[in-house]
Amino acid sequence: MVGDDVDDLHRFDGRGVRVALVEPYLGGSHRAWAEGYAAHSQLDVDVFGLPAVHWKWRLHGAHVTLAPRLAVAAGRDGPYDVLVASSMTNLPALLGLSRRAIGDVPAVLYVHENQLTFPLSPTDRVDLTYAMVNWTSMVAADLVVFNSRFHLDDWFAALPDFLARFPDHGHGRLIDQVAAKSTVAPVGADLRAIDRRHDRVARETSDPWGRPLVLWNQRWEYDKGTAELAAAIRALVDDGVPFDVALAGERPADDPVELVALRSLLGERLVHEGYADVDDYHELLQRADVVISTAHHEFFGIAITEAVYAGAFPVLPNRLVYPERIPPEHHDACLYRDGRELVARMRWALTHRREAAAVAAALRPVMAACDWSVVAPRYDALFAGTMPLSSAG
Repeated sequence: MVGDDVDDLHRFDGRGVRVALVEPYLGGSHRAWAEGYAAHSQLDVDVFGLPAVHWKWRLHGAHVTLAPRLAVAAGRDGPYDVLVASSMTNLPALLGLSRRAIGDVPAVLYVHENQLTFPLSPTDRVDLTYAMVNWTSMVAADLVVFNSRFHLDDWFAALPDFLARFPDHGHGRLIDQVAAKSTVAPVGADLRAIDRRHDRVARETSDPWGRPLVLWNQRWEYDKGTAELAAAIRALVDDGVPFDVALAGERPADDPVELVALRSLLGERLVHEGYADVDDYHELLQRADVVISTAHHEFFGIAITEAVYAGAFPVLPNRLVYPERIPPEHHDACLYRDGRELVARMRWALTHRREAAAVAAALRPVMAACDWSVVAPRYDALFAGTMPLSSAG
């Protein structure tokens, strides 16, 4: 697989290099990724996107809408040197529709998530169409970039069985070729904005805000383990542990039963519920003592990254991407294997705030490696490495 170190990549002068970045699902973390990179890159990055709704339709049809926009921009402002597309893109279809406008430019696929190993909701059924779009996009790309090593390994572990389902002219022979052009680069985040908006309250002070705050800053959806979250909070309330809770993330239109029960249980101790604007969200990050995940699915975990960077102690499952995100020396303190350990880790952090804050402080430099000041130059070097040497300079 392609090396992960930018020192191994072709160095270049980024001035004048034009990048077309295609994100058909331009909302939430996808929007933050696309626009964050465009703002921090040394390259000239144009973002082409559509509203973040109807994700299946985006995979099926966004290329038909976006290809003409690429053509207009290339004709108006000059040719592009690199095409970067997110995993919500049918890349072969986009390249086919754009070939006259953008020519034979190198194509990079950034894999936020995939539809082969993403867990199904209780109302979904298996549909191989979307996983096949992901696969053929990887085949068409010159470079495939996964957002974590866990994600890369998870995909390639599931791929042989997936491709073996089809009757003839099998694609299995291409797995090694795609693996050879695959690498890992984290999702970038504007972590410095957290520092700019608020000065961190010194954790050395005793009990700075009264009751400690537990932050849940993820979507309230089936794949995020909401039942486990609710059970852990109930157990701590029943044990008489003092704490407040902030549930900051997108919510379904109709309140789930677990959320209604949790709201009733916590009462005034539920200090925030629902989507938070930037200022409110950063304030919650600064106030949080503990951030928790009970996810059944996570390929990167940008919300956890933000909270730990801001000073929260992480309580995370010992699975998925989390053992990769937390250094091994902190696994015993931060990672749990089951519901009993989840409650125990939370109880310890809420009743040993000074010690928990020291662990969080030690983790802050690890999270800082995801700031755009670090990640954008890495992307620049990766993407320029796909360009012919004569073009890259």
